[in-house]
Amino acid sequence: MQESDHRKTFLLYLVKPSHYDDDGYVIQWLRSEIPSNTLAALHGIAQDCNERRALGDDIDIEIVPVDETNTRIRPRKIAKQIKASSGGGLVALVGVQSNQYPRAIDIARPLRELNVPVCIGGFHASGSLAMLPGVPPEVQQAWDMGISIFAGEAEGRLELVLQDCVNGELKPLYNYLLDLPGLEGVPKPILPKEKINRNMNARTSFDSGRGCPFQCSFCTIINVQGRKSRYRTADDVEEIIRRNAAQGVTSYFITDDNFARNRNWEMIFDRLIDLRENHGIKLKLIIQVDTLCHLIKGFVEKAGRAGVKRVFIGLENINPDNLQASKKKQNRITEYRKMLLDWKSIGAITYCGYILGFPNDTTERILRDIEIIKRELPIDLLEFFKLTPLPGSEDHKVLAAKGAWMEPDLNKYDLEHVCAKHETMSDQEYRDIYRKAWDAYYTPEHVMTLMRRAVASGTKPRTVMRMALWFYGCHKFEGVHPLQGGYFRRKYRRDRRHGLPIENPLVFYAKLVAGIAVKYAGFAALASRYYQLYWRLKRDPERFNYTDTALSLPEADEFDDLEIYRATESAAMAVQKAREMDARRASRVAAE
Repeated sequence: MQESDHRKTFLLYLVKPSHYDDDGYVIQWLRSEIPSNTLAALHGIAQDCNERRALGDDIDIEIVPVDETNTRIRPRKIAKQIKASSGGGLVALVGVQSNQYPRAIDIARPLRELNVPVCIGGFHASGSLAMLPGVPPEVQQAWDMGISIFAGEAEGRLELVLQDCVNGELKPLYNYLLDLPGLEGVPKPILPKEKINRNMNARTSFDSGRGCPFQCSFCTIINVQGRKSRYRTADDVEEIIRRNAAQGVTSYFITDDNFARNRNWEMIFDRLIDLRENHGIKLKLIIQVDTLCHLIKGFVEKAGRAGVKRVFIGLENINPDNLQASKKKQNRITEYRKMLLDWKSIGAITYCGYILGFPNDTTERILRDIEIIKRELPIDLLEFFKLTPLPGSEDHKVLAAKGAWMEPDLNKYDLEHVCAKHETMSDQEYRDIYRKAWDAYYTPEHVMTLMRRAVASGTKPRTVMRMALWFYGCHKFEGVHPLQGGYFRRKYRRDRRHGLPIENPLVFYAKLVAGIAVKYAGFAALASRYYQLYWRLKRDPERFNYTDTALSLPEADEFDDLEIYRATESAAMAVQKAREMDARRASRVAAE
């Protein structure tokens, strides 16, 4: 008998769950928009465990990564495969956010009924255990079902979980929240090409750093990944790029919460520039940055050369009172225009997050501020979120300590539903303003303005138009945030939330077909309107001469002229502070 005949196979399923829509069906697409970095990171770590023979020389680890946003999960089929595997197996539900936790439990339920080992990790369990006293009831529910919970990060720890599973000694809790690993030289995020192809534009992801030094009260990152930043080296990033390029992948979402605060940013950009300009790897990057990134010498210019095509900016609000209330002190409204114009100078498309529901917000103030943004800030795409007390954030901890009402259904913690009471708006007003905000920004007139600004800035207007269509269309017709969106919604009759009835086939499929027809008719009508605007612009001989207030270069007197600086008392105070800083800076220069 050959040595290979004695080998066993341990089957490791890495599953990134989706979550449910308001009818209780899994949100899933033929192709999904945002790749899961957690899935890529865990897959790379698991590959390393296999290469190092972490389970012994006679056990191979077969890894199956699955992103439920683009792949159907069949728990009983998975259970059957693991039961048939010679070395057993584990289903690890990875990167589980609060809104995905109920779905994760529903995936685990039939697996546990068949005695398949299951482990849940991710921001919800980690953040809840980090910030709340005692054991949250949903974590206790998992333990009652025999599910293991992993809190923290898996580099250097996954093999311990796998070894315990093989030995039948899986622990209820693996807690590494106070022992965060370094990122230099650790296994790199990587997924097989066939999995990446299920993402739109064959885009994958990696993180070059974790942790954030800021203290935003709505954020969970600082309480899970820590406020002390940790980084990959330029060598690490180059290895990620080359491994993916070898399988034909060159499009990335770099998931660092704030790449501008990565101390290795310049070395990483220089390495990426070399790969693009001297080695023919045509990188296309999406990064996330803060509103002060343009003040870092050379940052924006090198980002452009490195292949940054889109930039996500946590603008959050234009009211300094709201920024102060959420401890977003690093955002200065007096820097917004300069920062956005710098990104336009390299042809990058900017999309900014904007939070609705701060204590000072009213329907009228929000709509007024959106009109100011449209006139005075050169933002391409604006995406709206409700201020949500996510488990693991300071906001959630404070409300829990007060005994304040918070939405009991974790599935609704997706930043689109009302999950806490607002001080001045009723629940209905809060729900309505979310819809009104999208409608107010993505009017045909403003989409035309966005395209005109694109032409004037050297960006392709069709790209901006298509992205506006995507963002607004996801919200208006699919009823999901564009970050949860994808191409062609898939819905399965039996993939419904536990406790809800399975619909009659005739009823289900009739509703499904009718829903598809209505949604895509509306989407087609909107696309037709936007494309008419695009072709009208293409025929305009003056299109290259367009300018407006948002595109004008910042001038000394704009603090007196623009409404963004006069709309609130706190805005005027921000202007005064900026003038004082400018005066001190000028004084230092003169002294030198």
